[in-house]
Amino acid sequence: MNWSQILWITLIGFLTVFVVLVLLIGIIKLFGVVFAARHKQKVVKKSAEKGEAAPEEVALPEMVTPEVVAAIAMAIRLAAGEDHDRESEILTIQTIKRAYSPWNSKIHGLTRLPERK
Repeated sequence: MNWSQILWITLIGFLTVFVVLVLLIGIIKLFGVVFAARHKQKVVKKSAEKGEAAPEEVALPEMVTPEVVAAIAMAIRLAAGEDHDRESEILTIQTIKRAYSPWNSKIHGLTRLPERK
């Protein structure tokens, strides 16, 4: 096989992967649109059965500004960072007595050397 064939096979493989990924993204977005439309139809149908007016989409005002989000994040970071500096420096080492068990004994896994005479 020469280098031109190898490069063509590699290029075709990469293009195939990217085309399939783009197709999958399109299919997933299509599912999202279809299911959102079906959900909206169900909501309108339920409200019609109850005799209510169809719910309208209301644009909510932006309640939290980016400055408020930054201030809250900084406060959380500072509050979480204080705990780290006040740790106790006492180390406790506990010894655990384990009963002898042949299952964890390494001596049973060793083979004795043959005796030379």
